[in-house]
This record gives sequence, structure tokens and C-alpha cells, in this order.
Amino acid sequence: MDEYHKSQKSCISMVNLIKRKIKDFVQSLARLERQDQTPESRKKVAELQFRITELKNKLKELEMSLPSSAGSFLRLCLGNIDVSLYQKKLEYKDNYETFKLKMTVLCLVFAFSNLYICNYRITDSIFHGILVWYYSTLTLQEHILIANGSRIKGWWVLHHYFSILLSGLLLIWPEGTIYQMFRGQFFVFSCYLSFVQLIQYRYQSGVLYRLRALGVSYGMDVTLDGFHTWMFRGLGFVLPFLIFGYLFQLYNAYTLFVFFHHPSCLEWQVLALSITFFVLFFGNMTTLVYVMRSKYKQTHKIKFPCN
Repeated sequence: MDEYHKSQKSCISMVNLIKRKIKDFVQSLARLERQDQTPESRKKVAELQFRITELKNKLKELEMSLPSSAGSFLRLCLGNIDVSLYQKKLEYKDNYETFKLKMTVLCLVFAFSNLYICNYRITDSIFHGILVWYYSTLTLQEHILIANGSRIKGWWVLHHYFSILLSGLLLIWPEGTIYQMFRGQFFVFSCYLSFVQLIQYRYQSGVLYRLRALGVSYGMDVTLDGFHTWMFRGLGFVLPFLIFGYLFQLYNAYTLFVFFHHPSCLEWQVLALSITFFVLFFGNMTTLVYVMRSKYKQTHKIKFPCN
């Protein structure tokens, strides 16, 4: 085992050294490209850039088999440990997907029960506490997946941080007039959100399975809570549900903002929740528009390559 770990450290050092050399070489190549604009030079530069891209891809594949350093979030939660899954990456990803599915069904049943059967603050607190635990666990698992090559980026990572904040604010929101006024609307929203997540899971799982079978998708791609570029097959089915859910978030933000100016409102959580709901709406809708625009540009470029 000592020899094994020494070999791993040696490989990591060599990979880092090669990456630094590639960076220096790219900078030198850029200077050469600016200085020499002859056709032969441009052709040679293009060939070298292609070979550099190939080398970078090979290095990424090699890094997937080496110990992965934990990011700042994982170091904060777990300490500075090796989070590489090695041969169990796909098994861990499948467990992640199963966990999401089971928790979505549980949240749907719990939200429906609180809406129509149990009107008690203690059951509401249990539900909010489950949401805090669920999104915290989901975020931790996603960071482990990212460290092992999963391409979860941008807003989708940040989205769950805001979901943890939202659930925590709901958990500490004291019982009162404003809470009861918003309670029914929130549980209707929770039921709808869980329903949409079930639709998304079924739809995205099918799309990812087909793309992996065709060799288009990466093996560590996972289902998301929003919209991504690979989801354009069957777009007309899932998109209206997503847009309505985002508008529901905006409506929640507006309702809470109005309640904040109510004479009976004494809780600071009302305004904080309004801002958080609006941030979630804005992030989701902006990301959706960005993905749609990027896909349109990509499609337009394929149709008209001469432009």
C-alpha cells in the first residue's frame, strides 16, 4: 500500500508538472500567433492547438483515476480527505439518483398530508427539518460527484445552497398570523415542486440513458432540478412545467413581500424568505434563458456553418 500511494503521488506531481508546461507552451504559442500571421504559421499553430486539446483530454482521463482533492465545501464538512470513488463511481451515482427519487416521493406525501390532514406547527417543523437535511445531504453528495468527474456546474450547485437557506428560514419562522396566511400556499407549492421533480426525474433518466447508449453523454452526468443543454429531446413536454414552477416561486416572493407590509407582520423571516424565493426564481429563469439561447446559437451555427 505504501508503494501504491507513492506511485499515486508521483503521478499527481507529474500531471501537475505537465499542466504547468502546457500553460507556458500555450502562452508562447499565443505570442507566436500574434507575431507571425503567415498562412503556414497559422496552419502550424492550429495543428498544435488541436494536439494540446487532445493532451488536455487525456490528462483529464488520467486525473479521474487519481485521488481527487476535496473542494472547500467538502473540506469544511469532511476535512481534507481523498474523495475519489475509483471503480464505484457509477454505483455511487445510481445511489444518488435513487436517494433523490425516494426523498421526492416522501416530500410529496408529507406536503400533501400537511396541506389536507395535519395542520400542526410540529408537523410543519418536521417537514422543514427534513428539507434542510435533504438539501444539505444532496449538496454534499453532489460535491463528491463533482470531485469524481460529474459535470454539475454553475447555478445548479448554488441552487441547493439557497434551498438550504430557504428551508432553514421556514424552520425557524415562528407560529403566527402571517405564517398561517402563507402556510397553505407554501404546501401547494411544495406538492407541485415534488410533482415536477418526479416528472423531471423520469424524463431526464430516459434522455440520459439514450444519450449514454449513443455515446453522446458522459457516464457521470446526473439528473438536475432544472434545465440543461442535453434535455432538448422532448423539450415541449417538460418546459411548461418548469416555467410554471419558476413563476410560482416569483408569486411566493411577491406574496411574502406584501405580507411583510401587513400590520400583523413582526417576523424578519418574511422578508428574508421573499428575497430567497426571488433569487431562486431569477437564477432558474436566467439559466433557462441562457441554455435556450446557447442551444439556439449552436443549432443556427450547424445549419449555417458559413456564417
